[in-house]
Order: sequence, then C-alpha cells, then structure tokens
Amino acid sequence: MLPMNRRTHESWLPDIFNDFFDNSWMERPTYTAPAINVMENEHEYDVELAAPGLTKEDFNVHVDNEGNLQIQMEKKNETKEGKKHGRYLRREFSYEKFQQTLLLPDDVDAEKIVAKVENGVLNVHLPKKEKIEKPETVKTIEIQ
Repeated sequence: MLPMNRRTHESWLPDIFNDFFDNSWMERPTYTAPAINVMENEHEYDVELAAPGLTKEDFNVHVDNEGNLQIQMEKKNETKEGKKHGRYLRREFSYEKFQQTLLLPDDVDAEKIVAKVENGVLNVHLPKKEKIEKPETVKTIEIQ
C-alpha cells in the first residue's frame, strides 16, 4: 500500500500539469490573430497574412455589401485514429478562427482582386483602378 502523501502515476501527472499550466487568472482570447502586412505601390495594394499550416480551403475572402474586404479563416484539427504514442494532458490548439475586415480604398478595382495561399502566407492582391488622364480643357468664357 502506498503512503498517503504519494500519488500513483495516473493521478499525480495530470494534477501537476494542471497546476503548472493553470492560467485561469489570465483572459484567453477566443480567436487567433495572425500577423498582417499591407503594402502599397503606384499600381496596387498587397495584403499578406501569416497562415502557417493552412490551405486555401481554410479561408474565405470576399468583398461585402459595404465594399469592405473580409478575410475569414477557420481551421479545425480533426482527430485522426491511428497509432497513439500517448494522451494529451492539455490540448488548446485544435481549433482556430479569425476574421479581419479591411476598409478598401476608393481606388481599388474590386472586380480584379485575387487571393492565394503560398508558403504559409495568404496573399491578397488589390489592383488599383486605372487612372484615365483627361486632357485639360480650358474654356474661355466670352465677356459680354
């Protein structure tokens, strides 16, 4: 029989991990906020969003009714049956969700926006509308 102050492997390990990792006093975010870069040049804007491990199926990118660019990401890590080498004592990264709304500048051609995921980055290309140069017309008004 074990002394009262000792715990068996099954009972002490989860308690130690729970005590050690217990951060219930900290507020936990309900979503993941990836880093975003926005670049501009004479012809376009480019948005880069950090997306390591995500695929194009994890994203929804669209322009809403108010002309805003909506970037939504949702990743569910499904449990796959197979060989297990252990069990989780704590698991917090099985679900990620993110939504970002960007106000589009007036000079963006919303019909030509394209997005792709490559090397762990979501790239959204926002071409600017072509500027039509109007020749300056000076109209002289006759004074009567």
